[in-house]
Amino acid sequence: MKFPLLACPSFLLLGALLSAAVPTQPLAAKGDLLFSDDFGRTDLGEWKSVIPAFTVADGTLHATQARADHGAVGRVHRPMRNVIVAFKFMLEGSTTFNAVFDDQAYKGSHAGHICRVAFTPKQVRLGDDKEGVMRNDIFALRKDPARRAEADALSVGRSAAGPIQLEQKRWHHAEIEIVGDRMRVSVDGRPAAFLQSPGLAHETKSSFHFTVNGPGLRFDEVRIWQAR
Repeated sequence: MKFPLLACPSFLLLGALLSAAVPTQPLAAKGDLLFSDDFGRTDLGEWKSVIPAFTVADGTLHATQARADHGAVGRVHRPMRNVIVAFKFMLEGSTTFNAVFDDQAYKGSHAGHICRVAFTPKQVRLGDDKEGVMRNDIFALRKDPARRAEADALSVGRSAAGPIQLEQKRWHHAEIEIVGDRMRVSVDGRPAAFLQSPGLAHETKSSFHFTVNGPGLRFDEVRIWQAR
């Protein structure tokens, strides 16, 4: 299954690009460290390769899409609400991936998806899954080509985007802040995109995962802090 935010209708994308300016200052400070991984081993550790294939080698987390119908999914479980997530990544053939927050106990959205950040070579896109494209009624409408416009109208205001520049075979750094109903993303130390949407304030995000499409991508220095 492809993530819909990677193929937004033009009017939705225009709305995202015209969204509020990205705050220049962080939304919160880093509090208690909830999770940290530098991948100094050969096994996955706490990471679950939900949809293959994720492996640990050479001090990094490797991901390669192994199924034609869905990107590779590697997940770590942590109860969280307001958080700051940081990680390094290197494109090795892949051009798109998502950083996703879920609540497996929540049944109001497809697969318990709450929110996500989608990275492409020239754009980062923020999505409120809970009240946007993954909300059960909207998700069902999107399956019917005749009702896609209806579904898209219900999703207006639930995504935002900003320009970035990613290169193959180069380490990049991303930081995601979620505080209440606000999400801010920085790439390589520069604020890139901001979204304010009600689903972001979901009380519990029970897991964080990467979804990777394409032949290869590496992650390193994954950190999750409580935001304060």
